[in-house]
Amino acid sequence: MPAGHAAARRDSVNLFRRPLLIGMFAGLLAPTASTAVNVETVPVGNPGNLGELSGQGAGGYGSDRICGGVDYVYSIGKHEVTAGQYCEFLNAVAAIDTHGLYHAYMDYDAHSNGRGCNIKRTGSSGNYTYSVAADWSNRPVNYVDWGDAARFANWLHNGQPTGVQGLGTTEDGAYFLNGATSDAELMAVMREPGAVWALPSEDEWYKAAYYRSGSGVPGSDYWDYPTSSDSVPGNLATNPDPGNNANFDQDGPAIGAPYWRTEAGEFENSDSPYGTFDQGGNVWEWNEAILDGSYRGLRGGSFAYDGDSLRASDRYLGGSPWIDSNDVGFRVVQVPEPLTIMLLALAGGGMLRRSRS
Repeated sequence: MPAGHAAARRDSVNLFRRPLLIGMFAGLLAPTASTAVNVETVPVGNPGNLGELSGQGAGGYGSDRICGGVDYVYSIGKHEVTAGQYCEFLNAVAAIDTHGLYHAYMDYDAHSNGRGCNIKRTGSSGNYTYSVAADWSNRPVNYVDWGDAARFANWLHNGQPTGVQGLGTTEDGAYFLNGATSDAELMAVMREPGAVWALPSEDEWYKAAYYRSGSGVPGSDYWDYPTSSDSVPGNLATNPDPGNNANFDQDGPAIGAPYWRTEAGEFENSDSPYGTFDQGGNVWEWNEAILDGSYRGLRGGSFAYDGDSLRASDRYLGGSPWIDSNDVGFRVVQVPEPLTIMLLALAGGGMLRRSRS
């Protein structure tokens, strides 16, 4: 949600397919045990790539910076975190919802604009339970603020424990939150050394969305759009997907009421160079960037915004970290521990390169 629209925090709308192969090191990026919530990831290789300048875009928020350079191999969510995954998180740690991980507008019926992700809460504090209908479960969660997303990452980092919201579940791990909920507190939070699951840094997010995977063509190492294209995507939700499509507002979103947001992988032939989906459109995605000292980064556009918001050059959005909106969600990254990063660096980037026609 754009910083200039903070007053409209609730109504902003009114508004992985060919995975990169990393050989013998692939196992080092995988979870060490099976977990209740399976976050499918794709590896992002080509360590040591150069970034490129990403500008302010039409809204003028944030400042120009070089984006996309990452010195290590990591993995990123193939899809945005879904309502079903977030519902499992709530059932694990929000029987008493100390830090407000559930927002009433998530319930599709809770507000007249009808754009929640349809997670419903029943019971009373101490015995809250959460559910989401099957036809909503695989669509991105929305109405999550930056702190909610960071707490989800902590929960993954800690092995998806069950219990109250404390240091062993949601308040420490990738991020030391310890009850942080205010703007000032959330702006001060940084990724902890040794974090395994986290929100993407802006560079991690940008590289996964736009980098051409080492094409070697001077001056053209990044696509303009996260659909592996330099042409403005369409928004045709047809079967089969003809390619270069996304869910954004082009004379209306790709789908309308009641869902608004497409299911994970809907545009099966419109993935990024590394095999992620919906890094353009569907919902804006939180990242770790700090813009103008007061806003956390959002990237990728949504069903409520036009095609300009999908462009690599458009760095114009940031949101106050407490903002939750019907077109804001997130995805996560999995980062190898320092020893693994060193081993991958020694292996070199050559085995990780691939080309895409």
